[in-house]
Amino acid sequence: MSATGGWDPPQAGWTCPACGFDYDRTDVATIADVIHDMGRRYRPPLTRGLKDEDLDTVIRTRPSPQTWSALEYACHVRDVMALYDFRIAQAIASDRPEVPAMGRDVVAVERAYNTQDPVQVVSELAAEADRLAERLASVTADGWDRVVTRDGQELSVTWMARNAVHEGNHHLLDIGRVLRHVRDR
Repeated sequence: MSATGGWDPPQAGWTCPACGFDYDRTDVATIADVIHDMGRRYRPPLTRGLKDEDLDTVIRTRPSPQTWSALEYACHVRDVMALYDFRIAQAIASDRPEVPAMGRDVVAVERAYNTQDPVQVVSELAAEADRLAERLASVTADGWDRVVTRDGQELSVTWMARNAVHEGNHHLLDIGRVLRHVRDR
């Protein structure tokens, strides 16, 4: 789960210390394919349990009050894919549009992430990832440098696309960690 307070987007040369994602090594030419694959990658941990386990309980269990459940992480990634599709569309259509912050912790509560149907969440995540992948596949060479402004910071289409990949990869690892922790109790 996120920390409270402000957030600064990673800058060039940054590698995520938790998952090893390197923004600079993510080629925009392959991003649409990577995003498209997110739905397939999220399906197994949320729909296939271990023998004789209550998967529904496992995926809804938080390892601690401050850490999301596997289902909550999947809901977040679904919403991230939709958010970046919206933001990138805005960047392409308008000159430096202002976009709102996600408010991920508030959204998780308002949308009651942990009460949602996991099969539906996986299907929606795949659909949102496909929509974003289609948008990214249509970005022209000069479109990658277009920006939105969020909380006074400019975010380029390139950065947003890379961050969508980072979010998807990072939170899939989070789901694996959460499931291992919950199953080891």
